[in-house]
Amino acid sequence: MTTIPNTAMLLAAGLGTRMRPITERMPKPLVPVAGKALIDWTLDPLAASGVTRAVVNVHHLAEQMRNHLGTRTRPAIAISDESAALLDTGGGIVKALPLLGPDPFFVCNCDGIIVDAPGQPSAFRKLAAAWNPEKLDVIMLVHPLETAHGFDGPGDFFVASDGVMSRRHTAARAPFVYAGAWIVHPRAFAGEQAIPFSANRIWDRAIAAGRMIAVVNDGDWYHVGTPEAVPATTALLAGTAP
Repeated sequence: MTTIPNTAMLLAAGLGTRMRPITERMPKPLVPVAGKALIDWTLDPLAASGVTRAVVNVHHLAEQMRNHLGTRTRPAIAISDESAALLDTGGGIVKALPLLGPDPFFVCNCDGIIVDAPGQPSAFRKLAAAWNPEKLDVIMLVHPLETAHGFDGPGDFFVASDGVMSRRHTAARAPFVYAGAWIVHPRAFAGEQAIPFSANRIWDRAIAAGRMIAVVNDGDWYHVGTPEAVPATTALLAGTAP
């Protein structure tokens, strides 16, 4: 039986600049898509997969985030307050480590929606099933570039059949994109401080050490990064898009 991490970190402190003007009045994780706040599109499947605690970092319009998250009971919510200064993805996780505990945990973005294939385990359970804490420090969910709804970049990674990953680097395109979810062991942050730095540093170190692999998402994935993506994604989720 797969043992799933019982804790998740949701990265929700960003300014959401690409989502302006919507994010001038609400934080990006609260933007409604198909009748549900973006952050709940991640919290709900985490809870359904067995995650019981979620640590959420807040900064932009933090009071709105606190009010919304205060209405949830599953998973239980703890707040990592970055009101004083944004710490980027890596620094934000380091600051939250005392709340996250000593065991491996999920890390999730709040601008993506994962819709699992019918009758299949959730993407979070699939990540947990492939996780090996003796051999890995990080395992990441990736999605095929060609079916990544709302993603307009050239791709992020190459992934071999055994999950071994490499960066796109100078290639014009890479076939897989980061799908906004990973499991990490806290030891991956050894020596780091709660100052602004990107989680890319953690990924690059783990890839170089041969301690990071990918799992390819076999459901749907929607990236909601701009105001135009909100109605487009809503229509796709409702099955009404052409």
